[in-house]
Amino acid sequence: MKTTLYVASSRGHANHGWLDSYHTFSFANYFDPERIQFGALRVINDDIVKEGKGFGLHPHKNMEIISIPLYGDLEHKDDMGNSQTIKSGDVQVMSAGSGVQHSEYNPNPQKPVNFFQIWILPAQQNVTPRYEQKTFNFFDHKNKLISIVSPVSECTENELGIYQNAWMSTGIFDNTQSIDYKMHLSNNGLYAMVIEGEFLIEGKKLTRRDGLAIWETNSVTIKSITDNSRLLLIEVPMNP
Repeated sequence: MKTTLYVASSRGHANHGWLDSYHTFSFANYFDPERIQFGALRVINDDIVKEGKGFGLHPHKNMEIISIPLYGDLEHKDDMGNSQTIKSGDVQVMSAGSGVQHSEYNPNPQKPVNFFQIWILPAQQNVTPRYEQKTFNFFDHKNKLISIVSPVSECTENELGIYQNAWMSTGIFDNTQSIDYKMHLSNNGLYAMVIEGEFLIEGKKLTRRDGLAIWETNSVTIKSITDNSRLLLIEVPMNP
């Protein structure tokens, strides 16, 4: 087993006034040659967008883009004709494929929105762009992992599909609760990010927004060490 610890305070940071963003991997004006990506996982941005502000219409191509709101509202519009608002408990997937333009906006005049935007490199190029979102009952199913994303070819009606052999899951756990995560594919790695609280992951203590990249293993041992600890797991191919 190999691991790399990404302490929250070591992330790239850009505050544009209307947008306060932390970057786990190189993004925009933040560049670290040691932090380009983890396998097929290219971007994890922890974004806070002020009230009534947002990203104007902009293009994407050949990227799987997953948005997970933590609080607040995020309005999505794209040139495929989608116009949707997501909030805490929702997950959104957009396969940019051959090319798509979209905007993201905080329509709430009184409250900021905090969301993760995650980019995963696709296994297929130039697919027809697609959009999908679902609501998950994270807070009603404590002490278990909830699968939220899986490959398009095998995802269930309770998951969102992407064009990559990648899986994402999340869960909220009480103190002392443990899980043993099993890799879906032997050549995949796992990026574990603490959303809130504290965990022991393979004996390493992680606190809020810390991340641990893990590879060359078939399973990962995870234990919550505070109540209401929340975790995000992203399993991706190491050689996309």
